[in-house]
Amino acid sequence: MAVVSKNHPVPDLVRVRRALVSVSDKTGLIEFAQALAEAGVELVSTGGTRAALEAAGLAVRDVSELTGFPEIMDGRVKTLHPGVHGGLLGIRDDAGHVSAMQDHSIAEIDLAVVNLYPFEETVARGAETATIVENIDIGGPAMIRASAKNHAYVTTITDPDDYGRVVEALRNHDGSVPLALRRELAALAFARTAAYDAAVSGWFATELAMAAPRHRAFGGKLLDVMRYGENPHQSAAFYSTGENRPGVATARLLQGKQLSYNNINDTDAAFELVSEFDQAKAACAIIKHANPCGVAVGDSLSEVYRRALECDQTSAFGGIIALNRPLDAETATEIVKIFTEVIIAPDASEEARQILLAKKNLRLMITGGLADPREPGMTVKTVAGGLLVQGRDNGIVLPEDFKVVTKRAPDAREITDLAFAFRVAKHVKSNAIVYALHGATVGIGAGQMSRVDSARIAARKAIDAAEVLGLETPLTRGSVVASDAFFPFADGLLSAIEAGATAVIQPGGSMRDQDVIDAADEAGVAMVFTGMRHFRH
Repeated sequence: MAVVSKNHPVPDLVRVRRALVSVSDKTGLIEFAQALAEAGVELVSTGGTRAALEAAGLAVRDVSELTGFPEIMDGRVKTLHPGVHGGLLGIRDDAGHVSAMQDHSIAEIDLAVVNLYPFEETVARGAETATIVENIDIGGPAMIRASAKNHAYVTTITDPDDYGRVVEALRNHDGSVPLALRRELAALAFARTAAYDAAVSGWFATELAMAAPRHRAFGGKLLDVMRYGENPHQSAAFYSTGENRPGVATARLLQGKQLSYNNINDTDAAFELVSEFDQAKAACAIIKHANPCGVAVGDSLSEVYRRALECDQTSAFGGIIALNRPLDAETATEIVKIFTEVIIAPDASEEARQILLAKKNLRLMITGGLADPREPGMTVKTVAGGLLVQGRDNGIVLPEDFKVVTKRAPDAREITDLAFAFRVAKHVKSNAIVYALHGATVGIGAGQMSRVDSARIAARKAIDAAEVLGLETPLTRGSVVASDAFFPFADGLLSAIEAGATAVIQPGGSMRDQDVIDAADEAGVAMVFTGMRHFRH
């Protein structure tokens, strides 16, 4: 048998006679409270919750009847009182605790139904600082932690999703809740307060621009449990951090089966990439294994989808498609011609949705908007025994930031393509090489240990794509090339020149920059430095 503090055995079944109900989220509240009342449970409540219960015709005591003290300070102080916390924390089998409760007229509380002020939602909607601070709950977490600590005798509910389980337990056990459920709900309760505190501390760190606070907490709410992770022997789950950023975590799934771990990772990569391009021009990104196999911008979605697909039709099979405009019927008709795992877009027309219904396994996700590529944020990666935390790569390089370092300056068309290619390279695994022509990628080399290998692979893929399209000359002829980091030697540049690139964009900063510049000048190639690197590991 389990043992609580002071070696008291923990009872399996604990009858619920009194419940303290104080909730911000009133989803399902009335039905749940009615079920409690039918089970003979006395209801005690606070403020707005009490008013809602009374309006539904339920008998309810005000918490001030337990404390002998009214709510004060605009409701900031109402439950922080021994009359509440003694009722939650008292060990029912401890003579000293029982005597203290009797001496001070403290009533036992067997069920705490508490959810917290909507702090995360308040931050997400962009409320002013004073409103955000008022939504930092104090009494709620204190009651949750007290009742969860004393789960030997008290049941704790922090989520309306758990109402049904408690009602079922009360009906199946003659008004009692079993220990197994009390323990599970206690675990959920501590996880909820931990995530809540993480949200509060994270907001303060952001407000105060604390890049590396002494302690860093992360929290999230479960969105989905997956069949497995990257591989079948790995478990996986998907959590929301509450960040109000359009993307895979906030999108609506309109059709198709549950997304896998790999689907979510790839879909995030796809939508973050396509969000680099505002809706002044249509943009499409096709992703496979978190790397783009084709990206294009242009006048219409159907055009940019076709051009993105042409970059690497073989790899695009079974890929993820991200669009920066609402999906239309013409583009949907083209997409369904090959197997696609996921489409993610700000919206989709009714005609497009009907076309996709014929592909029941294709997932369609709607975000309602684009992610802001300039918005600050964090990325987190686990390492053995620790976490690596960094700011999101929100760096943007504009043509006016280009520094021409060669004798020949790029012409207007090359400048446009250089800016496009460098935006794409930001989302390609390092070492990254991207060839582009007329607003479309024509060769992408990703994730190689050597930059020259990435340049050669990208050129090779362009040759393969030309063969598929029936072209005699690969589209890298006359293209521009982007490198996510500097060329450490001239060999990578020379491979790009051999592939047909006429202009180059790279961060610069190598000890051998001048050798690379000299090689470009000798070949009559234009080169610009950005001063900004985009490693993506």
